[in-house]
Amino acid sequence: MPTITRWFVKTSFVFLGAGLALGVYLLLPGRPVGGLFPVYLHLLTVGWLTQLIFGIAIWMLPKFSLERPRGYEGLNWLVYISLNLGLGLRAIFEPLPMEALAPWRGVALAAAAGLQWLAGVVFAAQAWVRVKGR
Repeated sequence: MPTITRWFVKTSFVFLGAGLALGVYLLLPGRPVGGLFPVYLHLLTVGWLTQLIFGIAIWMLPKFSLERPRGYEGLNWLVYISLNLGLGLRAIFEPLPMEALAPWRGVALAAAAGLQWLAGVVFAAQAWVRVKGR
């Protein structure tokens, strides 16, 4: 298993644990929820599922070439870093009240969305070449 896949999979398990822990917290009576429900959803869908899928796909999809069987390694790391940086920004700034840190909250959430979009586009571009057929 390639190193990048191990990082994706191990990180996905961390987010699975964090998402499940947050889910338990959200079920407690009298807890302040705020914007935590969207964070809960992102931890499970982006942090766990998407990250697990990306990591396994990088490993299992048909070879890109003999020299680069998994595509461009640097781009795979860009996907990993931008996906996790975007998720981290979202997890920090999403629960804050609208007026908190305005306008930085909006900038941070836009940056989070942009980083996650970048990760998805770069992953899809690398994967597309590997599955399109020759």
